[in-house]
Amino acid sequence: MNDAIDLVNFAAAATGLVIVLLGLFFSLVVRYLETWTRRFFVVLFSAAAAYVASDLLSQVSLLFLGPDYSGLSRAAVFCESFFSSLLMPMMTLYLLRCSGERRKRTPLFASMVTLWLVYVALLIITQFTTEIYSISPENVYHRGPWYFVLLLPPAAMMGLNCVSLLFRRKRLSKKQRAAFAVYLLLPLCCMLIQMFSYGLLMIVIGTSVSVVILFAFILMDQVDHSIRQQQENAVQQASITVLQMRPHFIYNTLMSIYYLCKQDTEKAQQVILDFSSYLRQNFTAIAKEDTIPFTEEVEHTRAYLAVEQARFQDRLLVEFETPFTAFRIPPLTLQPVVENAVKHGLDPELEPLFISVSSRQQDGYAEVIVDDSGPGFKPTDDDEPHIALANISKRLKMMCGGELTISNRDCGGTIVTIRIPVQPES
Repeated sequence: MNDAIDLVNFAAAATGLVIVLLGLFFSLVVRYLETWTRRFFVVLFSAAAAYVASDLLSQVSLLFLGPDYSGLSRAAVFCESFFSSLLMPMMTLYLLRCSGERRKRTPLFASMVTLWLVYVALLIITQFTTEIYSISPENVYHRGPWYFVLLLPPAAMMGLNCVSLLFRRKRLSKKQRAAFAVYLLLPLCCMLIQMFSYGLLMIVIGTSVSVVILFAFILMDQVDHSIRQQQENAVQQASITVLQMRPHFIYNTLMSIYYLCKQDTEKAQQVILDFSSYLRQNFTAIAKEDTIPFTEEVEHTRAYLAVEQARFQDRLLVEFETPFTAFRIPPLTLQPVVENAVKHGLDPELEPLFISVSSRQQDGYAEVIVDDSGPGFKPTDDDEPHIALANISKRLKMMCGGELTISNRDCGGTIVTIRIPVQPES
């Protein structure tokens, strides 16, 4: 009977290892995965592979090797327990991301890390006692009377994740809810069976299958999202022309050029060049379906501001400080943000409008900051510029995983921050 159980356990571990290695391969090569999601699954499958490989090694050492290899068995069992414990906090991390929460702002992740540290501490204590489990000098694995204590932190982590999933279910898509439910419940059922059935290692194959199912559901969800994104991009592309080519701006610019032709011919020529550059960049951007170098968007914005400065003279002051330009940005992102600042900030009854455009790299993101000294932003408004900023935010998220945030300055005015993830230089 024991030989049959040993054979089943060995086959389960070997199968599980093949499954997670295939999952690791597909997470590296499959399309439609976001960068963060791809990295997450690479780490998740790597941890799962280390867990199953350690289990396979411990079985080989305990079943086929002699007393001289008891140290190898002890190390393999320790690694098996350690790597398997990583899978629950990682699930919590991904659940928080899918729910739109940051791990530093919720006690859930801190609780999971605490439980994980308790588990690791128990593992370390186990190496110096036989009360939980032990590897005898004859290279035989024994459960101690306090073995169940070692299973309490993982069970608590699973239970906490189940409760968290229940409370956050409305923030997830149907596929995400199904993926997390399988990822939690399948290993939990296997672990409960294993607690009362000595010898049969159900949790190994259960964990391997649950990780792959999670990946499959998330991949399908990302494919659906990518298809929706392409459709929305088409709609957004069609609406960009209406958003940017404002008839009043074109009319006012042409009238300014008309009066400048009599007053200052050289300045009129320069405004015509700036206006032509602005129109060229607009038409080029409308035809683009992908991101563009940030330098092109800066050039477009400078051309627009040059035209506006010719119209408003000393009423509009501009400063550029963009030392970091090694990233790409959706077309017509920075320019309409600056245009919105000009439209809402210029007021004959107020001080001259000052606009600052800066860029920097911080925490793996490229940040573009547009700072103006206008009257400030009113979130309750629902006018055209607010809708325009909402459209820009949506395009940022769809095309490059970026985000746009708006805040008021303490001394009056508005700060618009664009954050775009950038790849580290190889």
